[in-house]
Amino acid sequence: MSFATASPTILARGLSKAYRSGSREVPVLRGVDFVAAPGELVAIVGPSGSGKSTLLHILGTLDAADDGEVVLAGQPVAQLRGEALAAFRNKMIGFIFQFHQLLPDFTALENVMMPGRIAGREPRELAREAAALLASVGLADRQEHFPNQLSGGECQRVALCRALVLKPPILLADEPTGNLDPASGETVFRLFLDLQTQHATTAVLVTHNPELARRCARLFVLENGVLRAENTRSETFGTQPPPSSRTASSDGPA
Repeated sequence: MSFATASPTILARGLSKAYRSGSREVPVLRGVDFVAAPGELVAIVGPSGSGKSTLLHILGTLDAADDGEVVLAGQPVAQLRGEALAAFRNKMIGFIFQFHQLLPDFTALENVMMPGRIAGREPRELAREAAALLASVGLADRQEHFPNQLSGGECQRVALCRALVLKPPILLADEPTGNLDPASGETVFRLFLDLQTQHATTAVLVTHNPELARRCARLFVLENGVLRAENTRSETFGTQPPPSSRTASSDGPA
């Protein structure tokens, strides 16, 4: 893979990872190279168990490769340890998972504020920014509700706001619509696209959904531990990309 991008937000070289099962070693990643430019939206697809989530966790500093290097926004991750790594992750990376992972004893607003509270942000200013984010995804009247009072789609919208509240340059999404019905998933994904564009965030989306993957700027396929770039989205899925409209739908709750 070419590393011609002058200042990539995400740069990975030669990532290898294996897990042990008894006496057997199971390779998951085999010399993976990956680059994402500032503001780019990239999709990674592949069969179940192909290592997509493992790769995303390594890019997000939640796991470490056995070999290779990861550089995020110019910072070699291997140079960071302990609290310094945790602070870097909190400031630089937003995460969205298949299950929203909201804290059940905190309101929607408090959940969105959580990364800022960890970072030591001034509470009143942080609350204003969190409330504005919730309003931008149609949850202005739900910010004092707890997760068990929200629908699945609403919880994912809260999780999206939480991921973006510190305006991180990197957004990593692991099957963010995989636990939602199609209508709610479409609403959440359109909001994801809108906010990713608005914040000029470099985003990596792991998904099993070809309809979502082909709406990203670039597409990679991970199979048998090897990551390959697809030339076009239509070649992969045999269809043409849909219209580029990124207007969030307001039809029905999600």
